[in-house]
Amino acid sequence: MDTSASASWVPLQIDRYANLNTTLIGDYREPKVRLPGGGGAPEIATNAKEVFITVKHSKRTFVKDVDFVTTVGFGRDGKARDNVPNIGRGPTVVITDLCILKPDPDSKELVVTSLHPNVTREEVIDATGWEIRFADTLETTPEPSSKELEVLRDLKARTNAHHAGQQREIS
Repeated sequence: MDTSASASWVPLQIDRYANLNTTLIGDYREPKVRLPGGGGAPEIATNAKEVFITVKHSKRTFVKDVDFVTTVGFGRDGKARDNVPNIGRGPTVVITDLCILKPDPDSKELVVTSLHPNVTREEVIDATGWEIRFADTLETTPEPSSKELEVLRDLKARTNAHHAGQQREIS
């Protein structure tokens, strides 16, 4: 299997070992909500060279244990990828509206490595469903450049126009 690609998507739930849930909320036999499921996400996450996760940071999303493991990050104990040949590295970064998290090299538990400007540790702690750890050397995420903001604003405008049925040709 070619593990040269990277993958990125948004989960409904993510736990401390970067396992993702896009299948259901609640008990499997009687879920409160049933969702679309994984599609090809489990296979992509298993075989991609690395996985980037982007998600809004809240206790509803950042749970101690996902209700259902649709896509394995590092398993329920952080060891699911240990000694398994021919699979990708798994999640390498989780980017939220509050911070950036990366798996600890040993435990594979997500650790906050960078806080976004004007975000406090307390805000991250309050928005996380487990006892979140912070890197010994905690960075501040750099502000986006004017060019990056221009690109993002243009993308947002084109996305809004597309959703409103006002598509335009991209040159």
